[in-house]
Amino acid sequence: MILRGRAWKYGDDVNTDVIFPGKYTYNVNDPAEIARHALEDLDPSFAGQVQAGDMVVGGRNWGNGSSREQAVTTLRFAGVTALIAKSIARIYFRNAVNNGLLPIVCPPAVDAIQGGETIEIDLDSHLIRCGAGEFEFPPLSPSTQAIIEAGGLIPMLKRKLAAQAEAG
Repeated sequence: MILRGRAWKYGDDVNTDVIFPGKYTYNVNDPAEIARHALEDLDPSFAGQVQAGDMVVGGRNWGNGSSREQAVTTLRFAGVTALIAKSIARIYFRNAVNNGLLPIVCPPAVDAIQGGETIEIDLDSHLIRCGAGEFEFPPLSPSTQAIIEAGGLIPMLKRKLAAQAEAG
């Protein structure tokens, strides 16, 4: 499985309130509207210019703060397929997996990637490719990779339940 997209690069300590402002948490439910608020306090151009398949590259402690999943779904609804960071807050990492956003921790790749360049993630070879070279990242666990490939935990479970119902 190979993902390819443009890199949107940000720094350290980008918290969930900057990724998706908390003021929208209880009054914005439509996926398209959630996507329109992605990173608006950090990068006002992001939501209007992000394209399907693009990837976010972050520094240390990406996604710290609250546990609300809109901080992940706003990126997914905007078309982002992967997050590459120096480190990812534990709850954000789990929310990313559950919502089908590929989270990768690879500090050397983050240092090498230039904002705006096209990058490639090869899940089978565990490599990130960018203009500066190739960078290996730890393989995902089989269960995590299955969730990501299914588009998230709920789609994966729905498929499993449907298959079980068909089998009898």
